[in-house]
Amino acid sequence: MKHRLQLAGMLLFLAVMPPMAESALAGEVDVVAVDASPQSDGTWRFSVTVKHDDEGWDHYANRWDVVGPDGTVYGERVLAHPHVNEQPFTRSLSGVSIPEDVSQVIVRANDSVHGLGGIEMTVDLKR
Repeated sequence: MKHRLQLAGMLLFLAVMPPMAESALAGEVDVVAVDASPQSDGTWRFSVTVKHDDEGWDHYANRWDVVGPDGTVYGERVLAHPHVNEQPFTRSLSGVSIPEDVSQVIVRANDSVHGLGGIEMTVDLKR
């Protein structure tokens, strides 16, 4: 009886593992392009292209950030839904206020499983 319970437990473990392993296969989200444009009001507009193997609501690219060299987050673009059939994809954020003395920012992305990670891009701000 004890061996049957161990075998049943092992089969249950193996049945659960493949979906968990598949979810991890999508990997981290990468920033693949950034366009930063100064606006007439002194703010910035960022158009950011990200790439991620979105799998649906359980694992998708859910945000990108504009971050200063000291770690200050100047802007955050929440991605409200998965983009399973649209990869890579570009979304914009306007009205980002960045101090005059900041000449570079980092654009990084986040996914719902791994959090921050993947390729980030450093952007020189041309004022």
